[in-house]
Amino acid sequence: MPSSTPYISFPGNAAEAMAYYRDVFGGTLDVMTYGDMPPMEGMPFTPPPQAVAHAQLEGGLLTLAGGDDIAEVPQPLDSPVYSLMVLPDSVDEGRALIEKLTSTGGNVEMPFEQAPWGDHYGQVKDRFGVMWQIDVPGEPG
Repeated sequence: MPSSTPYISFPGNAAEAMAYYRDVFGGTLDVMTYGDMPPMEGMPFTPPPQAVAHAQLEGGLLTLAGGDDIAEVPQPLDSPVYSLMVLPDSVDEGRALIEKLTSTGGNVEMPFEQAPWGDHYGQVKDRFGVMWQIDVPGEPG
């Protein structure tokens, strides 16, 4: 069955960010650094051995992949052009998720409350600059 997984290129803090997301969202985290990999013939650059080549968080509330942006000038994550949506099972779970994100340095961008379309919805920007949309579907009418 087809699926998709968001991938974030972190500006050198992928190990910290992905461990944080495991703590917030749950799941199992696998991390591979460039130092863990065998030598790669033909690479046009030598990546730092401690940089994250690939990390994958699965289970819990989401599947998320990422790694370190090893460009000379990594791009910042804080941008209004993207966000990630999480669909907790209950309003209480949504509130708890927002509390986890804000108590560790995140900011509420839109309060979590009942939206005109019937869902409970809010937005939080986490301490890494990633915008999270929290949406709990309302009762079918």
